[in-house]
Amino acid sequence: MSSAQATVRWPLHAALLSLWFVASFGVVFFARDLDWVVAGWPLGFWFAAQGSVLIFIAIVVVYAWRQNLRDRRASPLAALRGSSPLHKRFSLYLLGVLCCLLGLGLAQYIGLPKPWIAGIFLSLTLVLYAAIGVYGRTTNVEQYYVAGRRIPAVYNGMATAADWMSAASFISLSGGLYLQGFSGLGEQPGGLAYVLGWTGGFCLLALLVAPYLRQCKVYTLPDFFALRFGGRWPRRISALAAILCSFTYVVAQIYGVGLITSRLTGLHFEIGILLGLGGVLVCSFLGGMRAVTWTQATQYVLLILAFLLPVSWLSYQQTGNPLAAVAYGQQLAKITELEKQILASPAEAEVIALYIDRAQNLRVKLQDVEAALKAERNALRAQIQALGEVPSQQAAVGRLRKALAALPKDAQSARIQWSREANEYIEWAHALAGLNPHTQAFAGSPTGSEQDKALFNSSRANFLALMFCLMVGTAGLPHLLTRFYTTPTVGEARASVAWSLVFIALLYLCAPALAVFVKYEVMAHLVGQPMDALPLWMAQWSKEPSLLVFSDINGDGLLQFSELRVGADLIMLASPEIGGLPYIFSVLVAAGGLAAALSTADGLLLTIGNALAHDLAFEGEKNPSTALRSVMWSKFALLVVALLAAYAAAQRPAGILYLVAASFSLAGAGLVPAMVLGIFWRGTTRAGAVVGMLTGLVVTLYYMLANLPQLREVWGLGAGSDLWWGIQPVSAGVFGVPAGVIATLVVSLLTRHRVESAPAPQG
Repeated sequence: MSSAQATVRWPLHAALLSLWFVASFGVVFFARDLDWVVAGWPLGFWFAAQGSVLIFIAIVVVYAWRQNLRDRRASPLAALRGSSPLHKRFSLYLLGVLCCLLGLGLAQYIGLPKPWIAGIFLSLTLVLYAAIGVYGRTTNVEQYYVAGRRIPAVYNGMATAADWMSAASFISLSGGLYLQGFSGLGEQPGGLAYVLGWTGGFCLLALLVAPYLRQCKVYTLPDFFALRFGGRWPRRISALAAILCSFTYVVAQIYGVGLITSRLTGLHFEIGILLGLGGVLVCSFLGGMRAVTWTQATQYVLLILAFLLPVSWLSYQQTGNPLAAVAYGQQLAKITELEKQILASPAEAEVIALYIDRAQNLRVKLQDVEAALKAERNALRAQIQALGEVPSQQAAVGRLRKALAALPKDAQSARIQWSREANEYIEWAHALAGLNPHTQAFAGSPTGSEQDKALFNSSRANFLALMFCLMVGTAGLPHLLTRFYTTPTVGEARASVAWSLVFIALLYLCAPALAVFVKYEVMAHLVGQPMDALPLWMAQWSKEPSLLVFSDINGDGLLQFSELRVGADLIMLASPEIGGLPYIFSVLVAAGGLAAALSTADGLLLTIGNALAHDLAFEGEKNPSTALRSVMWSKFALLVVALLAAYAAAQRPAGILYLVAASFSLAGAGLVPAMVLGIFWRGTTRAGAVVGMLTGLVVTLYYMLANLPQLREVWGLGAGSDLWWGIQPVSAGVFGVPAGVIATLVVSLLTRHRVESAPAPQG
C-alpha cells in the first residue's frame, strides 16, 4: 500500500470533536441540573431531544464544507445545483406516490374494501422494488459491490438514511420513548439515548472514518483491513465480526418485516416474513449495491412520508401547528400535570393494590404448583357443572370452558406461566404503571435517600454507556460504511455523510414528538373513560396481546392508566387510527415501516453475502474470472443467510430495539478500535489489529452471554446477573471498545519492531 498516512487538520478536528463531546456526554451528564423551562421546554429535555441533534448536523456540515473547500472539492450543496434528470425522476416519483394515496383514499370513500386497499398499495410498492431490482441487475464486480462509484452525494445520503432508519427507528423508537421517557426505566437504559446515539455517531463517522475508507477504493470493510495490515487474518476476523453484528441486526429487520406484512395483509406472521423476504431478495440478489441503492432512495421517500404525515396531523389536532418538532413542547407541561393527577388518583392506587394482591396469590400457588393447578381445574369444572343445566347461563359456561382450556397443561408449564405473571404484576404495581415521569432525566434522585442516589447514578451511567455504544457502533457498522464507497470522490463521501444526517434527522426530531402526542392522547382522552366507550382501534389492536392489553382490573367500569399495557411497536403503527385519519394512512404507515425494514435488510444481507464470498471464500481476489465467481457466490450466500435469518426471526426473539442495540456493541468493539487506529496511527501493526479485534469481540460477547438468563441456567451460574459497575448487557461495548483499544495499542507497540505495517490511507 503506497498511499501516505492520513492528513488531518487537527485544530478543526479537535474543535469539532470537543463540541460533539460537550453536546452529547456533557449535556446528558448535567441534564438533571438543566431544569429551567424556556418557552415551555425543559432545557435538559430539549437539548437531548433536539438541540444536540441540531449541533451534530452543524458539525458534520461544517466539516464537509471546510474540508472540501480546502481540498477544492464539491461543497455539500453542490448536488442540488442545476437541473438533473435524477431530480426530475424523483419529483415525478413523489408526485406519483401522492396521487396513488389520493386515488386509494377516494376509492375507500366510494366503498372499496379495506383489504383491497391494503393489497393494492402493498403490491404496488413491492412491484416498484422488484422493477428497480430487475432494471439494476448486474454481474459487473464494481457495479455489484459499490454501484460503480457513481452515486451523487444527495441520493447516496437518501439511500443511507433509508438503510439506517431500520424497523427499530421507524416502528419502535417512538414507542420506546413513550414507555421510557427521557432516560429509560430504572436501571434499564433507553429513551433519548437512542436519538443521541444514532445521530451523534455520524459525527464520528464523518470526522474519523468515511472519507478515509473511500480514499482506499475498496469494496468491503474487510478489504480495508487487508489493504492496511496485509495478511489473511485481519480480513478474516473483520469479516467474521461483520457477519456477526450484521446477522444480529438483520434478524431484527426481518422480524419487523413479518410484523408489518402480517398486519398489512392479514396473513400469518411467518407467511408475512416470507412475503417480505421476497421483496428483499429481488433487489439485493439481482443487482447488488447498484439495485439496492436506488431501491433504498425510493424507500426513503415512502417511509418519511409515512412517518411525518400522521405525526403532523396529531400535532395540528392538539396544538394547531402541523410542525410537530416545534409544537410538541407545549404538550410536555400538560403531560407533567396529568402525571401528577394520575399519581394522586385513588382509583390508580386501588389498581396497584390489586396487582400486588394477584402477585401474592400466584406466589402462594407456586409453593405447591400441582395442588394449586388441580384445585383450579376442579373449581372451574364444578362451576361449569352447576351452571350447565341453566339455559340462561350458557354464555357464562362458555367463558368458564375457555378459562379451563387456558389453564397450563402440567405443573412445569404452570410454574413458568405463574412465575412470569407474578413478575409482571410486581412490575405493574408501581405509580404511572411503572413508567418514569416523561421529562425526568434518570430514575431516582441525586438528593434523596441512599437508595435513590444509587438508582440515579446507575440510571445515568447506563444511559451514557448505551449512548456511547450506539455512537461508536455507528462508526463501525459494515453495511453503513459500504454506502460511502459508492460516491464518485472523497469530497462527495463527506458531503454524503452530511446529507445522510439531515435526512435522518427529519425522522429523529419528530420521533419524540409522536411519543408525546400519543401519551397526551392516552392520558387526557382515554384514561377515565367508560370501558364500553373506548375507541374502536383499541379493540382491534388488542387482538395482538404483545401490542395492546387493557382490562377493568378494579371493576369500576372505567379505564385507569395502570390498566393499560402498550407495546412499543404500537405507537407508530396505530398513530393514524389514534389521530382519526382515513384507513389509507394506516396502510401508508405499514408500508413505510415495511420499506424501513426492507431497506436495512437489503444492505445487511448484501454485506453478509459479500463477507462470506468476497472476503472469506475468495479473500478479495480481483482477477476478473475469480471476481465474477465471487459475485455469483455472494448471491448464493445472500440467499442462504436470508433463509437462516427468516428462521431466527420466526422464533420471535427479543425486542427489535434490543437486538439492534446489541449489534452496535459488537460492531463498535470488534471493528472500530483497530480501524480508527489503523487510519490515524502508522504504528498499528497486523498483530495489534488482530488481537484488538478479537479482544473487543470476546469481551463484548462474554458480557452479553454471561448475563443472558437462559445461558446462566444452562451454565449453572444461578439466577440474576453478574453486572460490572451495574452496566446492562445491551451496553457491553462500553467494556469491549476500551479493551480493543488497549489490546491494539499494547500489541502494536510490542510487535512494531518486528513487522512494519502498511501506511494509513490519506483523507
